[in-house]
Amino acid sequence: MDLTLTRITLVTETFAPEINGVANTLGHLVRGMLDAGIEVQVIRPRQNKQDQNRQEGRLATVTLPGLPLPGYNDLKFGLPIKSRILDAISQFQPQAVYVATEGPMGWAAVKAAQQLGLGVLSGFHTNFHQYIEHYHLGLLESLAYRYLRYFHNQTQGTLVPTRKQRDELEQHGFDNVRVLSRGVDSELFSPAKRSDALRRQWGVKPQDLVLLYVGRIAGEKNMDLALKTYQQLLNADERVRLVLVGDGPELETIREQYPQVICCGMQRGEDLAQHYASGDIFLFPSKTDTFGNVVTEAMASGLAVVSFDYAAAHEHIRNNHNGMLADFADDQNFIQQAATLLDSPNLLNQIRNNARHIAREISWNSIVEEFIARLNSTQTEVNNHGLSKTNATKSRATV
Repeated sequence: MDLTLTRITLVTETFAPEINGVANTLGHLVRGMLDAGIEVQVIRPRQNKQDQNRQEGRLATVTLPGLPLPGYNDLKFGLPIKSRILDAISQFQPQAVYVATEGPMGWAAVKAAQQLGLGVLSGFHTNFHQYIEHYHLGLLESLAYRYLRYFHNQTQGTLVPTRKQRDELEQHGFDNVRVLSRGVDSELFSPAKRSDALRRQWGVKPQDLVLLYVGRIAGEKNMDLALKTYQQLLNADERVRLVLVGDGPELETIREQYPQVICCGMQRGEDLAQHYASGDIFLFPSKTDTFGNVVTEAMASGLAVVSFDYAAAHEHIRNNHNGMLADFADDQNFIQQAATLLDSPNLLNQIRNNARHIAREISWNSIVEEFIARLNSTQTEVNNHGLSKTNATKSRATV
């Protein structure tokens, strides 16, 4: 029995206007589904006291109580109020459910959907186990991996952004892992948004070389390497500048210790696009991201990306062609790749042009279509065979 989806429920701990990769990705998926004529219900934690349930066209938002996420006070994790999630899903009557985050709210949503006979796809958007490793809580890393495996193996399948992530999770016993990549808005993010006025505001001269970082200013993003790269390149050429776009717990320390670094805070929309396009080299020093939407946004903006060879960079960059790739976790190699661009202006210009060309081929439209198709096939399988048979292969999903 074939199924044509008209209603989809999405459960997530984070959503717009919050700024992070998960919220960005989900925003594109929701807009794409709405454009396709699908009614969407988003169940998420309440972001503030005024944040209440609402209906906007085909988008229904259900907000539930949440608590601040440790270390991320601007984000909430939802409380596992299964009865309210069950009521919300029952009233909306979706034909498929996508659970994007693995917190208590996500767990309750999986159980509620199962009780209603609905299949669930889950998303693996954040490497929490690697965050734990970064903060030297190694004893918890194994427990985190076991919980994540147990959580995802309760669902009919797990969507990940890269082939490398799929292979890693399969090696750790995750079942039915499928790749759903990420797109980029090449109209919003474009070299045409470059602003001489913004560069003057930064105190940057036309001949200066701007290293740009966009993202959370936090330890798990490996900010130390971005600063070390900047310092070494500055020692070699006084024209080098570093611009940071974003907020986070390390921002004030960086401002105190590196007063010459240009800190721009959070930026959105057209302002963010201008900041991207007004840089020259994009530094992506993270070793914990599952994808890194900022990489493709920087490419679309015509920047030369310097990254470790993993996540989005591994998927979309060819070394010395449309970006610079360093061996994973080799900090000195990362710095050398950035220094190569400093010493080779012709290579820098060539890479910037090639990056833009490649990014224009990375469309969100095809990603949304694939996402809808995967939800459709999952629920069709459940309708034809039932949850028990669909989950028969998940017997090893035990803690």
